[in-house]
Amino acid sequence: MRITGKVWKYGDNVDTDAIIPARYLNMSGAAELACHCMEDIDPGFVTAVQPGDVIVAGENFGCGSSREHAPVAIKAAGVACVVAKSYARIFYRNAINIGLPILECPDAADETEAGDVLTIDLAAGAITNGRTGRTYRTSPFPPFIMAVIEAGGLVPYTRKRMSARSAGAG
Repeated sequence: MRITGKVWKYGDNVDTDAIIPARYLNMSGAAELACHCMEDIDPGFVTAVQPGDVIVAGENFGCGSSREHAPVAIKAAGVACVVAKSYARIFYRNAINIGLPILECPDAADETEAGDVLTIDLAAGAITNGRTGRTYRTSPFPPFIMAVIEAGGLVPYTRKRMSARSAGAG
């Protein structure tokens, strides 16, 4: 799976309230959540983000409450991948569960600027910055996690597997 997108750059400790403010947690639809993604720290984000764009951030991205709304809002806003120095553990798991690829790569996070264009090869664990020409290496996802991401998340992955088993059992 290959992603190419413009970078939206954020700093350290971007918490889930910054990603999707708590006042919107009564909304359950992904499209509704996307309309408010990052609005308190970057009011122009929701009107300018394009499908396939990439968020790059510092340490501890997604800290705070364990709500799944945060990665859902990011994915529904059109972000194809998040690259950060590190993630809050529950955010990392929630992102994988909903099919949002997230990579840890401190060097890429440090050396990438807002507006850069990154090309990300998830299978190879490679992130290439179009402005600098530099390629950064990170751990690729194991095949099972890649299958979950490609399916669009854990629920669609499980449905697909259950359907395949049912079809084979008949």
